[in-house]
Amino acid sequence: FLGKIPDVWVNGGRATRLPNTLSVCFEGVEGEALLMLMDQNGIAASSGSACLSHRLEPSHVLLAMGVPEEIAKGAVRLGLSRYTEKEEVERVLEVMPGLVEKARRLSKRMRRG
Repeated sequence: FLGKIPDVWVNGGRATRLPNTLSVCFEGVEGEALLMLMDQNGIAASSGSACLSHRLEPSHVLLAMGVPEEIAKGAVRLGLSRYTEKEEVERVLEVMPGLVEKARRLSKRMRRG
């Protein structure tokens, strides 16, 4: 979905990473708003690292990597398993652009108060 959604950061860039985990930041998005929309659409994801996913603050790891705080707030982590089916991945790719757009609108309203 990198080509379909503007202002997306792939965390870790080209560094060696786990092949089944994707961590991305969506600029202008509160990660919790996006996670709520994803959950409503049957997409399981989390924000931050697995061991700290209950926290609402930006990941200290992303901040240490140089990701600006406002962008790190839009972090989402997706994982695959050997049970993940091609159709599930295709559905995520199909619906994510609309969910990110909606989350950006919601996040903008949340920031205004």
